[in-house]
Amino acid sequence: VPVLLFVAAPYIRRYVAGGRCKSTARLEGKVVIITGANTGIGKATARDLAQRGKCSARVIIACRDIAKGEAAASEIRAETGNQQVIVKKLDLADTKSIREFAEKFLAEEKELHVLINNAGVMLCPYSKTADGFEMHLGVNHLGHFLLTFLLLECLKQSAPARIVNVSSLAHHGGRIRFHDLHGEKSYNRGLAYCHSKLANVLFTRELARRLQGKFQRQVGFTANALHPGSVSSELVRHSFVMTWLWKVFSFFLKTPCEGAQTSIYCAVAEELDSVTGQYFSDCQPAYVSPRGRDDETAKKLWSVSCELLGIQWD
Repeated sequence: VPVLLFVAAPYIRRYVAGGRCKSTARLEGKVVIITGANTGIGKATARDLAQRGKCSARVIIACRDIAKGEAAASEIRAETGNQQVIVKKLDLADTKSIREFAEKFLAEEKELHVLINNAGVMLCPYSKTADGFEMHLGVNHLGHFLLTFLLLECLKQSAPARIVNVSSLAHHGGRIRFHDLHGEKSYNRGLAYCHSKLANVLFTRELARRLQGKFQRQVGFTANALHPGSVSSELVRHSFVMTWLWKVFSFFLKTPCEGAQTSIYCAVAEELDSVTGQYFSDCQPAYVSPRGRDDETAKKLWSVSCELLGIQWD
């Protein structure tokens, strides 16, 4: 058995690694924002996008921990030679921070070509954001919903542009519980994560529908979601059991670089220039749960999200 495992190991790893982004698209002169890019797949995504072209993209690492962000940016600048990898403060658990980030970005930058809503929390004990939203819903969905809203006009004016939402296979286990969105009546942190990932899929679907029409067809303004795979990262840090399991079974998990491939694919692949409202895994279209294809729920979630955030997004 040990011999068989040794022989099979490279094939198992190749299978676990999944699809790779084969696009060689260059990003000269482009501006990219990646939330949560100080670690994990966000950092790996930033590294890849930062080295696409001689005159590389301006990659903005938007994260809560500035010290970790600066360390990641310094590492990426050294590895890629791209000195335009910069860090900006963004706390998705606080709408004030989100608005401040957007205001500063719009004051300093003229264009935005790719927005990758990558940051997320998972398996948090029950807690709320600064605005009273359940943490998973607040960070994973509402925070990115508001950020996208605030940057949308800049994206439109910079088009062709792409919005990439990092969701998860876990959306299959989610449902939008409008009667108890913030888990005050009942709370399960595993299901709360699933609910928020379903919200990512529904947000992407409704956003793409709203972007479609004459404008979208002319300039290729797209929004897509993805499942990165089971990745060895800090995402499970709130669960001792999951952290232990992740270490024990790390051989069967994707590395951050492998997990970033579908994010990169959605951000740069030429064949996706006019593809919008879709869900990908391993750099190819993937199955969406029936709840993730429910247009009425998507529209209602959009409306409720706007109401919670105090915005009008028609």
